[in-house]
Amino acid sequence: MLYPIIIHKDAGTDYGVIVPDFPGVFSGGKTLDEALANVQDAIETFYDGDDAVETLPKPSALEAAIASEAAAGGAVVLVDVNFDFLDTRAVPVNITLPVWMKNRIDKAAKDAGMNRSKYLVKAAQAYGA
Repeated sequence: MLYPIIIHKDAGTDYGVIVPDFPGVFSGGKTLDEALANVQDAIETFYDGDDAVETLPKPSALEAAIASEAAAGGAVVLVDVNFDFLDTRAVPVNITLPVWMKNRIDKAAKDAGMNRSKYLVKAAQAYGA
């Protein structure tokens, strides 16, 4: 979904990004590409811990963002925000493992009182995925 963002840059500073449709969300980066890429991470952080997001904010009209006070002296661009990180549906996944690794995972899962799927999800979360 495309959302307008406002980019500011003063001489000798990094790029700063405001995301008007998500109150309090801001980002930045040393380069314009880095600042734009960090918008996705900032929005994911905004929703971190929200288990059930029922509605997403509707993107502001580009014209409204351009006319806003926050846009003064900056540039307004549209960024595509991917909200797949909010999709909590379980889906089957086919992976290939050596037998010895599958056995180690299954044993560790059993020792932790989990099934293989739950164990792998917890392991991925602990790893930082």
